[in-house]
Amino acid sequence: MVITDVKNAAHRGARMLLAAAVLKGALMTLAFAGEKPATGVLGFTMKSIDGEQVALSKYRGKVLLIVNVASQCGNTPQYKDLEALYLKYRDQGFVILGFPANNFGSQEPGTDQEIKTFCSSTYDVTFDLFSKISVKGDDQHPLYRLITSDSTYGGEVKWNFQKYLIDRDGKIAGKFLPKTQPMSPEVVSAIENALKK
Repeated sequence: MVITDVKNAAHRGARMLLAAAVLKGALMTLAFAGEKPATGVLGFTMKSIDGEQVALSKYRGKVLLIVNVASQCGNTPQYKDLEALYLKYRDQGFVILGFPANNFGSQEPGTDQEIKTFCSSTYDVTFDLFSKISVKGDDQHPLYRLITSDSTYGGEVKWNFQKYLIDRDGKIAGKFLPKTQPMSPEVVSAIENALKK
């Protein structure tokens, strides 16, 4: 009799735990039901330079600057100003996403680890870097296929360090050619305007 009571109590306890887990899942589903699924740029999941999968939806509500970067380019010193730009506006919700690419003059030949080491040791980069991708050609990454097909700011990536401004809703809000310096009035003004919205 006692053993049967203990078994029954154990079964009741297990059922209660299961019911609690189901209820928690239902409540979480309801909590997120009001959120729109991430689309556009924010709909992608990308591999970080450390090999982790990063859902770009985590940047929802932030202003982004997406840049295809390279370590052996005449524009490589822009890393310094990109980092300064990031440090200046990050507390206002600004993030830079650097995507190494070897599409132009084979100027990014290194591995992800070599790229990360170069960026941190040479330019003290702390903004987010991702695994090397292709930004043009037959093997163009779908993220860049989306960006370059934008009706307003699309067109082929011209060279390393082309910059795309993404607003808080994940929409492309500006494009700056590779030679445009990160701290130029044109870029700074566009970022400040996006941050006010």
